[in-house]
Amino acid sequence: MSNKRVEGARRAISVKDALRTSLAENTRTAYWKGWSRFAAYCESRDVDPMAATPDDVADFLVAMASEPRSKRATTGRGRPLAFGTIRVLVAAINRKYREANRNSPAGDIRVRSVLRGLGRLEARKPRRVKALRVQEIENILAGCDDLAADGRHEVIAARDAAVIALGFAAALRRAEICALKVADIEFLRRGRELLGLFVHVRRSKTDQLGHGQRVAVPEGRRIRTASRLRAWLRLSGIARGPLFRTMRRGGHVQGRPLHPTDIARMVKRWAWAIGLDPADYSGHSLRAGFVTSAAAHGARLDKIMEVTRHTGAGMVLRYIRQADAFEDHAGADFL
Repeated sequence: MSNKRVEGARRAISVKDALRTSLAENTRTAYWKGWSRFAAYCESRDVDPMAATPDDVADFLVAMASEPRSKRATTGRGRPLAFGTIRVLVAAINRKYREANRNSPAGDIRVRSVLRGLGRLEARKPRRVKALRVQEIENILAGCDDLAADGRHEVIAARDAAVIALGFAAALRRAEICALKVADIEFLRRGRELLGLFVHVRRSKTDQLGHGQRVAVPEGRRIRTASRLRAWLRLSGIARGPLFRTMRRGGHVQGRPLHPTDIARMVKRWAWAIGLDPADYSGHSLRAGFVTSAAAHGARLDKIMEVTRHTGAGMVLRYIRQADAFEDHAGADFL
């Protein structure tokens, strides 16, 4: 093969790889599911999905706005699809047409008008999950310890405790928890004393190119994240590969890593176990909980952002304002 042909092959491979990795894995999955829905809708009406009209797209969106959520949905099971999901469907159609270098019917003004109308018809405020404060995290971990006392559930209790502790203490997103590998954890010791750990987050929402971010997590006295993580590794026998994995009945660890929806269900299950309304909590409650707890304990904004890895202070300040909503309230002395 000539040098030119070799260089051309290399160039083709690199372009293919770049296109495949231009979107985060979760986004690619969401777009694939969204396009599959649209394609199935079109085929049921004898319409070529790559030749759809704006009216076809508008009719599809209206139909989807009445579609019940999956039985596996973590919130609003049985209710119509959330408006955010409808917007993902539009993005999926746009993406598919752009990849084919064609104008998308979803970009038509009629489709945009229908989308605005559906947003107004939803007529409810954006859902904002509650943060799990440090005392609530302690209660959950105590519940895990109680469950572990029953030998039949010791391993799953250790896993849940490690997930909850690490997700909270390192302010991790659901996808970041699920993507962790054993090699991403570095335990710190002084002699026999366990001081804490470093978490290497290989890729995140704010690090799409995968440069990697390192988060320090002290052992502390209340959450004891490093100890709980070591207990999970010891009981599970995991030495390499995905850090947190699914389990079969009887406490048998599988090789498949946890999915972000598994984290949401875990948080809801334990929120219910300590007397909270599970509808108010999700996997994001761990990350939000670190921020609100840190702010309530007087941590500096820049030190909070070192852990959360936010690129801007806006979202962190929003959490802090929620935490301080009743502190030094303007009406405290006269209401």
